[in-house]
Amino acid sequence: MAMQNTNGVPSLRTLLVLGRVSNVPTVWSNCLAGWLIAGGGPLEDLVLLCIGATLLYVGGMFLNDAFDIEFDRQHRSERPIPSGQASLQIVLQLGFCWLALGSVSLALLGRTPGLLGVLLALLILIYDAIHKIIIVAPLIMAACRLTLILVAAATGANGVTGLSIWTGLVLACYIVGLSYLARKESTPGPLRYWPSILLGIPLLLAVIVNQGSYQKRAAIIGAFFVLWTFRSLRFTYWHNSVNVGRTIGSLLAGIVLVDLLSTGGINSTANLAFVALFFMALLFQRVIPAT
Repeated sequence: MAMQNTNGVPSLRTLLVLGRVSNVPTVWSNCLAGWLIAGGGPLEDLVLLCIGATLLYVGGMFLNDAFDIEFDRQHRSERPIPSGQASLQIVLQLGFCWLALGSVSLALLGRTPGLLGVLLALLILIYDAIHKIIIVAPLIMAACRLTLILVAAATGANGVTGLSIWTGLVLACYIVGLSYLARKESTPGPLRYWPSILLGIPLLLAVIVNQGSYQKRAAIIGAFFVLWTFRSLRFTYWHNSVNVGRTIGSLLAGIVLVDLLSTGGINSTANLAFVALFFMALLFQRVIPAT
């Protein structure tokens, strides 16, 4: 069993595992999508937005492990706290520290991003505290990603619009489907097909929103999104040995494709950024577990 460092400070790898940083590119992708849909703006605002969102995400992941300590001792003893790689006290302190710094960072972007940032921090805390004891916890997780899109939109030039709200709701549907599948990674029970239906909701928004010259680009992105989703689900539903963890990691990287589809390929620079974030998420997963 891996042991905690003699000075009581977790190693860098332990901190990265606690923060599940392999999923951070999807956070940046959400920020970029919401910001673009709202008309963009100064690049420094986007950078600060990404910093604040990253701090909130990492803080939430730290507290997730802290609140799940009893569950992890029984079902996931390899996680940093039960395995002795990090103490509960340090994880709690760092988790709340990251949440506070993230909230302050978003407050620097203005009143609306700041208030939405506080709401996001509260949703993260609620999810961490109760997600193992209520069946509707994936809805709270989805609300976190929806709120992040709204924070990003509030940072953009046009602010929160109907399109940004619909974009957030579509992403939320995808997250609900993903999250219900993820619950089967560490708990027994029959696999259901209905969560996979929610994963296709982003296609509906793409069909409705993308008209004229955007249709062809949206169709290409949509086709790749469908192929990637089916590839991800194959490891759970159509494989000799069920591997829910691999499906979830793949679908988590697919969040970037949802964002790309939502923006409809606004410009080539943004498209390249989304592609880079997609492959970055896959690369990070090779080093740090996504779940």
